[in-house]
Amino acid sequence: MMICLKCASPLAESACNRCGWTAENIEGFEAFAPEYAQGGGGFEASYFKQLAELEGANFWFQSRNDLIQWALSKYHPDFRSLLEIGCGTGFVLSGVTEKYPEAEIFGSEIFIEGLRFASQRLPNARLMQMDARAIPFAEEFDAIGAFDVLEHIEEDETVLQEMHAALKPKGTLLVTVPQHPWLWSPLDDYAHHCRRYTASELSRKVTAAGFTVLRDTSFVSLLLPAMLASRLLSRNKSVDEIDVRSEMQLPSLLNSAFRWILRAESALIRTGLDFPLGGSRLLVARKT
Repeated sequence: MMICLKCASPLAESACNRCGWTAENIEGFEAFAPEYAQGGGGFEASYFKQLAELEGANFWFQSRNDLIQWALSKYHPDFRSLLEIGCGTGFVLSGVTEKYPEAEIFGSEIFIEGLRFASQRLPNARLMQMDARAIPFAEEFDAIGAFDVLEHIEEDETVLQEMHAALKPKGTLLVTVPQHPWLWSPLDDYAHHCRRYTASELSRKVTAAGFTVLRDTSFVSLLLPAMLASRLLSRNKSVDEIDVRSEMQLPSLLNSAFRWILRAESALIRTGLDFPLGGSRLLVARKT
């Protein structure tokens, strides 16, 4: 059910019959937080072009997609509706759509710029501009995902509570975040991260929002030494000196090697092995 962000009444076609509030339309997208549609905190809208060009061939984005799709098939294989918070260019949802063509797919992004790219990849998804701190749905979705999004938002606990409210009873939450504060580098500043999580912090916040944790593991674990070396080398750089293209566009041989390493790591995770350390963290939880 869609709800009014002003008076919490049910919405009919993005308009409230009780108080008259209505979502705006920006470039054909429903806009529930239009004041943030063109820019604001948490990310740079200009980054989406680089992401759209590079993420499809990058080992990390490919490997994360594999893990997300596996987690869905493992913990909620019969889901019929999924909302991604912060869908960006639509790369994650394009993979989910390919594997689950019958599912109803929703994508939200605070910046219209991201939705422009996502609409090219996801012609059949319902895409909307939205602030994750105020989700206009109640008990609507079987599954909700937020993939490397929470670290951009100061009020991450509010976002978790909003996702809990938007999920159906026994709905599934899937989250990935960057991990380990000691890995902080200018790359985190460049990306507008508010934090890198500890395992206990993420689990505690998810549980406090009303979820039961089903799976909680690090990933990008076998590549942690290489990641640590990269972060140490970049620590004396300023944000203006960061070259994200060189970080993401690795030589093809190295990119392929890293991809195979993370495939092996993913196979171990699928057997039930939880890694204690890693550059990122995957958490799956159920609404209780």
